[in-house]
Amino acid sequence: MSVRAAAGDGDGGHHNTLAKVLLSSFSAAAAEAATFPIDAVKTRLQLHRSPGGGGGGFMRVASELVRDGGLYRGLSPAILRHLCYTPLRIVGYEHLRSTFTSGDRETSLLEKALAGGFSGIFAQVAASPADLIKVRMQADSRLLSQGIQPRYTGIVDAFTKIIRAEGFRGLWKGVVPNVQRAFLVNMGELTCYDQAKHFIIGMQICDDNLYAHTLASVASGLSATTLSCPADVIKTRMMNQGKDAKVLYRNSYDCLVKTVKHEGLTALWKGFLPTWARLGPWQFVFWVSYEKLRQASGISSF
Repeated sequence: MSVRAAAGDGDGGHHNTLAKVLLSSFSAAAAEAATFPIDAVKTRLQLHRSPGGGGGGFMRVASELVRDGGLYRGLSPAILRHLCYTPLRIVGYEHLRSTFTSGDRETSLLEKALAGGFSGIFAQVAASPADLIKVRMQADSRLLSQGIQPRYTGIVDAFTKIIRAEGFRGLWKGVVPNVQRAFLVNMGELTCYDQAKHFIIGMQICDDNLYAHTLASVASGLSATTLSCPADVIKTRMMNQGKDAKVLYRNSYDCLVKTVKHEGLTALWKGFLPTWARLGPWQFVFWVSYEKLRQASGISSF
């Protein structure tokens, strides 16, 4: 199967586009629910500020979240985010990829990387408010263990309080590092998945099946995590800041400099293992579900 064949005929027609939106939304919601506890651990590790990049260890943080009841705190805005974010980036990537392709020429690796990066930017700008609320609700799980009332009781309460205290623009706090991360994540994830899958099929290692999807998911997860983890740490810390006297970072560059200065370069990869541990299963659940649903719906493979 060529890259054009995989990209190809599914990019035409409003019916196929709407079907892709619905199928990618469903697959993303399933993947998010299945892997959310790992994301909660990753977020807690990234918010921990200590020299040397240590955050207390995956198991210790996980046990704290279980004890605090915070493993699934922030799940609803996380799913809301992916109902917007994932369809925009997946469908956007396929449209950009087919736009770059002309005649019988297959899309180059650089063109795929640009398609992945720019589709991620557009999707993340749209989904940033839900991402902000998810991060803050996850961070609030620490308050529960101290007997302190969390900042928000739910999504509507969070939207209302943030707009009241920080203005409508406050919903996009941290959008710059968020967009930087989205560019790197999607450049690594979508490009690597696309390239790895078609390399596997082209080399006749296996057909376009579960095995190919699994191998491509593992490769794309590692690539996306390595590229995006520093931006992910910065965006998590920026988003967790409210509009008060305790603001630690003026902007994403200030956050980067202070993090490296006080905690060392390795602090930029805090939460790397739980991030990778989450991206691997997330992508496996998402891509297998999405590819199978596309096949069942008569839409060409990704």
